[in-house]
Amino acid sequence: MQIGEQRHGAVMVIKPEGALVAEEIDAFRTRLEALHCDAMGRVVVDLNDVPFVDSSGLEVLLDVSEQMAEQGRALRLCRVNETVREVLELTDLASHFEQYDDATHAVRSFL
Repeated sequence: MQIGEQRHGAVMVIKPEGALVAEEIDAFRTRLEALHCDAMGRVVVDLNDVPFVDSSGLEVLLDVSEQMAEQGRALRLCRVNETVREVLELTDLASHFEQYDDATHAVRSFL
């Protein structure tokens, strides 16, 4: 799994490429946890290139989001494709994340 990163002022946008599944999740978790400490608590996960998320991927997103919330920080999602959106809705996790159509709107949501 490749993980792209781009800083927009005080906001870090992370863009994983590939499915967020058990076999690939450790590198994503490690990078996401490191970023939430380095990015002043403002992290956007761009899911455009994530075709699928399994329970391991959902667990990482939820765990890191909750850790950040406890510290007054925030994790946002953007460009969530239809398959991932359905997984979030079927697992009743969609309401746990602020979701945006693109990275620009997600970044601006922190202002």
